[in-house]
Amino acid sequence: MRRDLPYVLSGLALGVLLLGNAALAPDATPVRALDVALVAVMAVALAACRRHPVVALVAVTAAMLALHVRVHPGVSAAFPVLGVVYVTAWRGYRSAAAVASVVFLGGFLARDISVAPADRPGQLIAERTSLLLGWFVAANVAGLVSRQRRAYLEQVEQRAVEAERTREEMALRRAGEERLRIARDLHDSLTHAISVIKVQAGIAVHLARKHGEEPSAALLAIQEASGAAMRELRGTLEVLRSPADADRVGLTRVGELAERTRAAGVPVQLTVTGQPRDVPVEVDQAGYRVVQEALTNVTRHAGAATAQIHVEYAPTRLTVSVTDDGEASSVRPVTPGVGLRGMRERVSGLGGTLDAAARDDGGFAVRATFPLHGPA
Repeated sequence: MRRDLPYVLSGLALGVLLLGNAALAPDATPVRALDVALVAVMAVALAACRRHPVVALVAVTAAMLALHVRVHPGVSAAFPVLGVVYVTAWRGYRSAAAVASVVFLGGFLARDISVAPADRPGQLIAERTSLLLGWFVAANVAGLVSRQRRAYLEQVEQRAVEAERTREEMALRRAGEERLRIARDLHDSLTHAISVIKVQAGIAVHLARKHGEEPSAALLAIQEASGAAMRELRGTLEVLRSPADADRVGLTRVGELAERTRAAGVPVQLTVTGQPRDVPVEVDQAGYRVVQEALTNVTRHAGAATAQIHVEYAPTRLTVSVTDDGEASSVRPVTPGVGLRGMRERVSGLGGTLDAAARDDGGFAVRATFPLHGPA
């Protein structure tokens, strides 16, 4: 509702302007109840312009043409149509905006021709037509430029986010490679040396007892210390080869994603079907990343929408999907951005499939399916 407030206020202001201009214009006819109803239709349609731009465009154009024919308030009747034409072009409905502009200009011109003064009809018609033509061309061009600028800024933002994510992944990968290198060096050097000390101390203790002698306390201490050192070294190598579980992401943390998205103002519902079970680490992390990217796109691009997360465990596959009822439409195909391409590469690299497209009934859907028994 907060996003619609500027459109509501604009409709009210333009309605007051039209009625005032009709009452004060020298060549306007008296305003009647039907004319006030036409202004009210314009204000209501303008208030719904953000959500339904094409419907609002049709309603505003028809209402203002009818008002112009009945009352003749002058060029002020074009102001609401200009605003809706701009919004419609900005939302991507270029053809509808152009057709509405031509229809309104044609109707306005026809009415002016029919009532133009006999002493200077050509001058009056040319002045008003030139003025309105320039305004409507500017509104259409401004809408297209604003849309392209918004798309460019979103692409730049996506690239920045992807670059940051790539840097983080590279840093994690390098840290993992460094841990593995340290683990190999420790294994090749210290493990061998401590093993030799432990074996030699064990042999010395065994030979002493075999000859009926009690091993010295120092020898027993060496045997015990070497065994403890070997156990601690193995634990250290295990930690170096496998990072702590707290640093990993997986489907068990999808609930945290849903909570963060709700905190950002997008209602989210999480559904899990099937019996949750252990899946390969790569699949678990990829499923989490798909949900994360999809929810990020919902927050950025879906507008006032709700989202549904569905995680389905099947015997041979894992399926994750995120759907929303936002502003995406099957009439206007979505251009894949960096995030969608990254998702597709991540899923296909594990032998899975990714479907990401606008839904027929509005909104957007992302569905990823991973095989659980095939080679990654």
